[in-house]
This record gives sequence, C-alpha cells and structure tokens, in this order.
Amino acid sequence: MKSQLTIALGAALAAAPALQAGTDTWFTPLTQSAPVVAPNALEELSAPWVTPAGIQQINWVSLAEVENTVLSPGQSIVRVPGMGTSASMFDMLATNPHGTHLFIPHETPVGAGVSRYDIYANKTEVLFKGDTGGLSNNWANDWGAFDPCRWTPHGTLFLAEEWAGRGRVIEVLNPMADLSVESIQIRELDRIPNVSHEGINFSNKFKNTIYFIDEWNSGSIYKMVLSDRKDFTAPAQVFVLSVDAFLSTGGVPANNYNEGPNATATREGAATWVPLTDKLGAPLPGITDPFRNGPTNDPRTNSDTMGGRPAADDAGGTPYGRPEDMTVSRLANGNEVLYIAVTSENKVLSVEILNTNKGVHKAGQAMVRTLCSNTGTPKNVGFAPTTGTLTAPDNVAIDALGNVYVIEDNPNNSSVGGDIWFARDVDNDGVAESLDHFLSLRVNGCESTGMIFNPAVPTEFHVCVMHPTSTDLSVVPNGFGDAVWTFNLANIPNQDFVRSLKRGRLRTLTNQ
Repeated sequence: MKSQLTIALGAALAAAPALQAGTDTWFTPLTQSAPVVAPNALEELSAPWVTPAGIQQINWVSLAEVENTVLSPGQSIVRVPGMGTSASMFDMLATNPHGTHLFIPHETPVGAGVSRYDIYANKTEVLFKGDTGGLSNNWANDWGAFDPCRWTPHGTLFLAEEWAGRGRVIEVLNPMADLSVESIQIRELDRIPNVSHEGINFSNKFKNTIYFIDEWNSGSIYKMVLSDRKDFTAPAQVFVLSVDAFLSTGGVPANNYNEGPNATATREGAATWVPLTDKLGAPLPGITDPFRNGPTNDPRTNSDTMGGRPAADDAGGTPYGRPEDMTVSRLANGNEVLYIAVTSENKVLSVEILNTNKGVHKAGQAMVRTLCSNTGTPKNVGFAPTTGTLTAPDNVAIDALGNVYVIEDNPNNSSVGGDIWFARDVDNDGVAESLDHFLSLRVNGCESTGMIFNPAVPTEFHVCVMHPTSTDLSVVPNGFGDAVWTFNLANIPNQDFVRSLKRGRLRTLTNQ
C-alpha cells in the first residue's frame, strides 16, 4: 500500500494547474471536418480521427475487446441490455495522478456505473453499477447518466448524474482498491445541490471551493465553499453566479437563455456570487431547497424537479444555454479562471474569479467573457481557412501549459464528423484570438468526449469515442463499440512545443 504522503503528492500532481496558457498554435490546422465512414470500417478500427502531421493515435480499450472472453478473460464493462447505442456510453474520463489507470463513467439511462482501466495490465473492471431499478422509477440502488468523473484532491473519485437519475453526486472512497480483496465503498454527497451535473471541478487556488454547473437551457454556474476543505461532507455554503446587469436588462432567471427578454438581456460582464444557503448549508429564506433529489425537468411546470435549478432561479442566477463541461486554470494576471463549454450557444465562456480575501474564497465577484465562439472568433488565423464550424461545444481540456481544447458534442450525421478545436489565447487574457481546427472524428453515429491529458506523461492525452453505431449489436454484429484512444505528441514536427509541455509540467509542480 502506498504511503499517505505518496497519495497526497499524487493528488497534488493531478490537481496542479498550468501557470497560464499562451502557447501559439503548434500544428497546421485542418481545413475541413472529416467525412463519416461506415460502422466498423477500417478507419474506426485503426485511426478514427483525422489529425495534423505527427500525432499518433492508439486504441487502448474498446467494448469489443473487453467482451471478447477468449482475449479478455476475467474483465468486465458496463453494457445495459436493450439500450442500443446507449448501452455503455463511455464519457468523461478521469485518471489517477500517476497516469496508470483511467476511470470510465457510463452515461447509460439506467444501470450507470464506472469502469477502471489498468493501462499497463490492459485490464478493465467495473467498480460498481446500478441495478436498473430506474426502469420502474426505483433509484434506491440505481444511477443514471454518470457524466462527470473527477479524481479529487483527497484521492477519491467523483461521479454525478446528468439527465437521468436524481441529480446526485457519488464519491468512490477507494477507487484504487484491489477488487479481489476489498469491496468498493461509495457514498452520496448530499451537501452538493442536485442539478444536471456535467461540469464539476475543484478550485486550484481556494482549496475549500468546488465549482459545478447545471446542464440545462436555463442552466446556471455554481460554487460551494466547504467549512473543512478536507471533508466533502462538512457544512458548506452554496452560491450561484449572477451577472450584475442581467436582471436590470430584463433577464428572467427561470426562462431559457434565449427565451423572451433573455434573448437581449446581458449575460456577460461583471458578476456576483449570490448565496443560496447560509454557511451551514441551510437554504436561505425564499430559496427552494437546492439539495432536493428529483428528475431532470422544468421547474416552471413540475414541482418535483431536482432542487438546484429552482433555487438558482429564486436567487437570480443567470441562465446559459446548456453549460456542460468546465475546467479550471489561471490567467496571465494570476487570477483563477473557469472555462465552460456552452453547448446550445456554440461558445465557450471564461469566468475570471475576482475580489477574494487573502485566499479565502467567499462571496466575491467574477467577470464573464467569451473565450471563443463559432461566429465571434476567427478560425485558423495565419493558416489556410477551414470549412468546419464550432457546433455544440461540450467538453474542454487543458494541457500542461494551460492551452484550452474544445470538444464538440456534435452527433455525427451520415456525412460529416465532429471536431476538436484549439482555442489560441496567446496573451492569456481569457479571450481567444483564433479557433484552430485540431482533430476531426469520422466514426458513424458518435461524438468525441472525455479528453484528458496524462498528468504523468504530458505529451499524451486520451479521448473516448462515445455511442458509435457499432455499440448497438442488433445493428452491427461484432461491433467495435465505445472505445478509448490515446494520442502521443512526442514525434510532432514542432519539437519546441514538446519540450515546453515537459517543462510546463515541471514548472506547474514547482509552483504549487
């Protein structure tokens, strides 16, 4: 067993942010989105992404591999019967600090769980999964739509429900357990409000602060401040972000982001964190209980909706169009920044954290800007143009230098694939100068998801192929299915960037 010091150091490595972004474009951008190939075509099996020169892609694990009992005896993976392409749903990957294991959450409608993939042993095991009781609305021992998956500063693992289940956050207390001798221990974290979770992450600067998001077309941005940063079950105060001018320009918190007066209301600029609870976590007068379990539906027409959403409306939280994934970094001025993919608005926000008091993150202010958008940010500046468009950005990732990558939630149609983009912000002010076309996926029926850089090997990153047509065995017998791919940048033409990535990791660790 590793010492507690080793575990603590490992957690610090995983959580340590880059000092700041600012790398210029290090590849020659693509000029179009990839054409989609047939299910189980050679491209899906060997090289599903079209990439710039020198980038190597290798399949590490797939549904087909795990379920081949001859090649993979003793392995397990989540596949919910009768769910077609939604049977497994590899989603937002997490990694342990040493980069030896990947954790794969399954965004299945019922029976959701998490699988652990041992990279070096090439072995996949299910840590836990639901009993599918959600089919009859019995969620006592079932979970739905695990989307976010985060390794925590405590050496545990967060999973949370998005569009199915009850809006709960589950913590795995022993994610590295030897399953042959130890049972997995989990608990529900009922201090975190119930919303449609996807973006949930930890402050790098304020060790008692967790940021999270409600993925909804009237979804808001939240934070919680723990009374004890070492205990996720400790009393905590919860806040929602409200742009100062939103209400005064006619904004209606409960409306969708573009509905009625919200279409012209101000939703960027100076903002304030408005409390939903007191310091002990009790809802403030006039605020709906944000910790109420419930389904994902509209609180304007349903009284049983999960509580975080109507609580934000009560407090005047500013709505955005399906804010999804979120990562935490730092701007050139040293301030913490949240990068948030806003799917329905075809943009990524940067939320700069302001007005903090000696490292204690309480209420405070923020500044909301657009990092990049499809119509507002030029593409491939200084390179050949692209015909690709930023459509439904879903995930965001950062490398060891803090550069931001934007991954589309773009359901592939029969002809054009989804893309991954590089947000070029050379001066690192939270507003990109160019959106550069990085990768394009050509697998039928799927999307890219879960992009994450290896904390131990900064020239590597991982990405999932999620819900491809080949996952549905009734349509594609012996289908390749959901899969995890690993990319290596060590041999790209720009070796200066490779060296910078490695030095960036060292600088990051030295300065934390």
